[in-house]
Amino acid sequence: MGEPFKPASTRLSWGVAALLNAVSDSLQARFAVVQVEGELSGFTRAASGHCYFSLKDADGAAAMLRCAMFRRAASLTDFAPADGQRVELRGRLALYEPRGELQFIVEAMRRAGAGALYEQFLRLKARLEAQGLFDPSRKRELPAFATRIGVITSLAGAALHDVLTTLARRAPHVQVIVYPSLVQGAEAPAALLQALAQANARAEVDLLLLCRGGGSLEDLWAFNDERLVRAIAESALPVVCGVGHETDVTLADLAADLRAPTPTAAAELATPSRAACMDQLAALARTLMRRMDQRLDAHAQRLDRAALRLARPSDALARQRRRIALLAQRWGQVLPRLQAMQQQKLQHLEQRWRRALPQALQHQADRLQTLQARLAALDPKQVLARGYAWLDDGQGRALTSVAQLQPGQDLHAVLADGEAQLRVQTVKPARTRRASKAQ
Repeated sequence: MGEPFKPASTRLSWGVAALLNAVSDSLQARFAVVQVEGELSGFTRAASGHCYFSLKDADGAAAMLRCAMFRRAASLTDFAPADGQRVELRGRLALYEPRGELQFIVEAMRRAGAGALYEQFLRLKARLEAQGLFDPSRKRELPAFATRIGVITSLAGAALHDVLTTLARRAPHVQVIVYPSLVQGAEAPAALLQALAQANARAEVDLLLLCRGGGSLEDLWAFNDERLVRAIAESALPVVCGVGHETDVTLADLAADLRAPTPTAAAELATPSRAACMDQLAALARTLMRRMDQRLDAHAQRLDRAALRLARPSDALARQRRRIALLAQRWGQVLPRLQAMQQQKLQHLEQRWRRALPQALQHQADRLQTLQARLAALDPKQVLARGYAWLDDGQGRALTSVAQLQPGQDLHAVLADGEAQLRVQTVKPARTRRASKAQ
């Protein structure tokens, strides 16, 4: 049995508010400012700007702490808190007296470990981008109508169900081959690499979908592994990456040939809608039938016209006879005119020739006389007739200077009316003009 109550004069009886105030004072004295780490749960933001949520133990222990973060502290938070995020809180413990509940008054909040991971993400992104792994020019276009699609994801995740449901709805004819792999944890990068290598080695699909549901930066960290990013960039098969939600961006997204915001969107981007394809085929069929009808109508009209022409061949022969007769008539009228024109042209040329021939003969005679006069003026005998003689040394070599003469030398002279043999008595050179001036 429980301990009996003491008399009222000897026991201390607390009021509820007083007891809660005493406990609150003890908490504040024992835990002035504390820092706690855990996972957000049930996060809500009131119209006043105050935020209310619970903090669960990140290690999975069955422990939960109710938290309140007032508007001033919430306005200083540099990210958007959401359920599932791992955070570090700084504040103080207090009692919420209306319900007698322990709560944590948050004065500051930050991502737990996300800062270092995000800095590592940015450094790796900058290095791989500088190496050209994210260059848009190296990305390939997806096949327009894939018949086989490979999916790399976890068999236990909701992403596979979303992808299979979307493909069955949009393209039920497409065959899907799943390459199972871990998508979270320390062993996930190696598993993803093995699945990607297996798909490329088997080469049995037209493209690959790399999928995973949403999560924190730590949950998606396997898709930032450098080995996986390089393998995606070097993959022989086109890769569509649909990892996380629309706001989640991994390095695998940047290296893939196409980034999808979600796994469902990846399946939609990889396949055209069956209904849209059927509508397009129906439109093409209608266009083909219309064009075929037009072509048949045109050929039918040509056939009708040809049949009409073949039905009365005598009409065609009559038209050709009339055309030949017309051409013969025109030729009979044109030929005499052509002959008359040619005759007039010949007569005109004859008259011009008769007038030009005497003039040409006279011109040639005058030219001949001029040449005869010039030739006569150059005749050496004409020069000799003026009293000159031609001297040579008897061997036919002309003598033009006294330097070639010697006393007693025999010479041969040619005159206008005959020849003579001469002998040199004396040689007297002529005085030069300079010598005369010197004398």
